[in-house]
Amino acid sequence: MTRPHTPDVLISEVGPRDGLQSVKATMHTTHKLLWIDALAAAGLREIEVASFVPAKLLPQMADAALVVQHALRHTGLRVMALVPNLRGAQAALQSGAQKLTLPVSASPAHSMANVRKTPEAMVQEVQAVLHWRDQHAPGVPVEVGMSTAFGCTLQGHVPEADVLRLAVQLAQVGVDEIGLSDTTGMGNPAQVSRLFQQLFREIGERTGSAHMHNTRGLGLANCLAAYEAGVRTFDSSLGGLGGCPYAPGASGNVVTEDLVFMLEAMGVSTGIDLEKLMAARLPLQDGLPGEPLYGMTPEAGLPKGWRT
Repeated sequence: MTRPHTPDVLISEVGPRDGLQSVKATMHTTHKLLWIDALAAAGLREIEVASFVPAKLLPQMADAALVVQHALRHTGLRVMALVPNLRGAQAALQSGAQKLTLPVSASPAHSMANVRKTPEAMVQEVQAVLHWRDQHAPGVPVEVGMSTAFGCTLQGHVPEADVLRLAVQLAQVGVDEIGLSDTTGMGNPAQVSRLFQQLFREIGERTGSAHMHNTRGLGLANCLAAYEAGVRTFDSSLGGLGGCPYAPGASGNVVTEDLVFMLEAMGVSTGIDLEKLMAARLPLQDGLPGEPLYGMTPEAGLPKGWRT
């Protein structure tokens, strides 16, 4: 009996959370659910569907629990939620979230602006989340996407030693995966390669995803550098939606469509159907009329003879 092929990389779609929290308009829940359905139909195996934060801060995420519960209907899909603290983690896990991600910033300035805590205080918050997880939802993975790992628009340069020291602290308290985020789009391929290689040396298999922004046009190049350094999980957003409300000038996640095309063209399997993926732009456009979407592959189309 032959076993189904396991894709070479995991593409973690963050548009329904990262993308939607970064636009002024609020997508109606009905459109949001249709969009997530289309993403799942395209073969996405992990989607960050919501953020569990107070609705008064991010009205775009007011329906987080309902969205999680709907997404759980899809088999083969891991439903992920972002949580900034223990209260958010409790709400997410009670809603059925299958993976949690917490934002811990390597830049103290960004950390205070984003979560009103120092990086050290956030390590303690993560530890509290892990303790509660172990008691009430054992087996649910908890990851940290380390924000501003490659530079900060508020602080400026972020020393690589600070990034690595924080990653080791997070690994020591039991975080399952620790990824690096180019929150402000300041990273370059040489820096990405160097820092991920160092991260692998420091924390080994706990090294998580590469979350790159295309602010300065280097998103795909940085993803390739991360891949060559050994990273096998990549965050991206359909249509390039996304940014960070608390990082001035931070715009544009890597476009999922372009990332999948690049990897598949290289012979790196993602498990995603590109034609269905591009079709998922339609419910996104319906839900956010007038919002600009990005991506070179959707504009150019697939090459003649492209395999399906």
